[in-house]
Amino acid sequence: MPGMKDLVKGTDRYRNFIGGQWVDSTLKEWIEVENPATGQVIASVPRGNADDADRAVTAAYQAQPTWEALPPASRGQLLKDLARVVLENRERLARMVIAEQGKPLQEARGEIESAALYLSYAAEEARRITGDIIPSDNPDEQIWIQKVAHGVVIALTAWNYPAALMCRKIGPALIAGNTVVVKSHEGTPTTALEIAQLADQVGFPAGVINMVSGTGEGVGRALVTHPLSRLITLTGSVRAGKDIFRNAADDLKVLRLELGGKAPFIVAEDADIGAAVRAAVLSRFENCGQVCICNERMYVHEKIADEFLERFTSAVRQLKVGDPTTLVDIGPKFSRPELDKVDRMVEAAKAAGAEVLTGGRRLTEGEFSRGHWYDPTVLKVNDNSMQIMQDEVFGPVVPVMTVTDFDEGLRLANESRYGLSAYVFTKDMRRMMRLIRELKFGEIYVNKQGGDVVQAHHAGIRDSGIGGEDGRYGLDAYFQKKTIYVNYA
Repeated sequence: MPGMKDLVKGTDRYRNFIGGQWVDSTLKEWIEVENPATGQVIASVPRGNADDADRAVTAAYQAQPTWEALPPASRGQLLKDLARVVLENRERLARMVIAEQGKPLQEARGEIESAALYLSYAAEEARRITGDIIPSDNPDEQIWIQKVAHGVVIALTAWNYPAALMCRKIGPALIAGNTVVVKSHEGTPTTALEIAQLADQVGFPAGVINMVSGTGEGVGRALVTHPLSRLITLTGSVRAGKDIFRNAADDLKVLRLELGGKAPFIVAEDADIGAAVRAAVLSRFENCGQVCICNERMYVHEKIADEFLERFTSAVRQLKVGDPTTLVDIGPKFSRPELDKVDRMVEAAKAAGAEVLTGGRRLTEGEFSRGHWYDPTVLKVNDNSMQIMQDEVFGPVVPVMTVTDFDEGLRLANESRYGLSAYVFTKDMRRMMRLIRELKFGEIYVNKQGGDVVQAHHAGIRDSGIGGEDGRYGLDAYFQKKTIYVNYA
C-alpha cells in the first residue's frame, strides 16, 4: 500500500487518504505548499478532481451505516484516542502549522491544543445524545423522536487554522454517526493530512475519515455537488459560501456556513481603558489579524479617544514581528495575494483621507526580504462608508473612528453586511442588556478579548453565514430528527 507521502526533490509529496488507504490522485497534478515566512516550497499535494471526490464520498458512504451502528461511546473512545495522539504530537504538528501557515510558535501550540479539545469535547457528548418520547393523541401509542446521522459530511476548512478547524468539524460529525470527507485549504493541507494519518493509527475504520486535497473550484465543488453527500460544513469566505449555497441547491443539502467577519470594537466613555486597550491589541493582531472574529474596526467615544489611541498605538508599536518559530507576536501574512490585498486596502484608505498612526507599509528589508510581511498598522478615519471600514481586512491593520455617544457606536457597528462577532467595553449594565436586541451580531464579547470556547455556540448572521459550530447547538446540527409513531394496542 502506498505510504502517506514520498520525498521528491527535498520536499514531501503527499497523497489523498481514501477508504483507509493513501492513494494518488487520478489527475497526476500537484499543488505546491509554500512557507509564508520564507517563500520556500515545503511540500506538494494532489490537485484533486471529480474522480477523487467520487472515490472519497463513495468510501464514506459505504462506511457510514456500520459506523453509525456502533454505540456512541465506542465512537467517542476513538475520538478520545485521536485527541490523545494529537497532543502527543503537539510539537511536531505545531511546527507544521508554522511552516505552512505562518502562525507564531505559541499560537501554533495553542491551535494544536484546541484541535485536541474539539475532539475530546465531542467525545464527551457520546452519553448525552438524547431524543424525546411524547404522548400521542391516540390510546396505546407513543411518539418517539430520535436523532440519527445525516450520512456523509463534507468538511471544507480555511487556511488560518488548518488543524483546529478540521477537528472542530470532524469531532461532532463523527460522534453523531456521520462519516466525513475533509478538504482543507490547498495552501495549508499538510497538518490535516498528518492528523488523518494519526486517525488511521488509532484505529478508525476505513472510510470513516477521508481526506482529499485540491482547489475549491476543482475537487471542492465536486464534493459539494456529489449526489451522496448530505451535509456541507464550510469555514471560509463569503464568496465561497455563496458559491456552495448555489451548488448545493439542486439536492437541497444541509449547509453550515461560517464565513467572514468585520467585527466592531466599541469603547464607551465609561470603559476601563487599560482593559480595552489590551483586548483591542490581542483581538486584532492574533495570528497576524487572520481570524474571523478579529477586531476589524473600532469606534471610540470622543471623551476618551485621545488617551485610548495614545495607549493603543503605543502598544501596537511594541509588537514584535518576525520569525514565527521564535517567541514573536506577529508572523507573516499567509500568502502573496493576501499581502497584496491588505496593501491595496491601506493605500486606498490613505488616498481617501485616513491618517496613519503607526505602520502602514510592507516590511521588505533584512529578515523580511523573503516571505509576506506587513507592519502592524493603526489608521484613524472619519467615514464609516470607506472600504477599510466595510470590507474584511484579515490582516494586521485596524481603522479607528471616534463617536459622540454609545448610540452612534451601535449604529455604525450595525452598518455592515457582516454579523459574526462584536466587542463592547462599558460598565453600564443597561447598555449591556441592549446588546441582545440592538447589536446585530451572533457573538458578542463584553469587556473582554475575543476567543470562543468549545461549549458555547459560534455562529454568524447576515453575510457571516448560516448555522454554527460548537456546544450542544453545534452538535445538534450534525443530526437529523426522525419521528416514529409506535402503536402497541
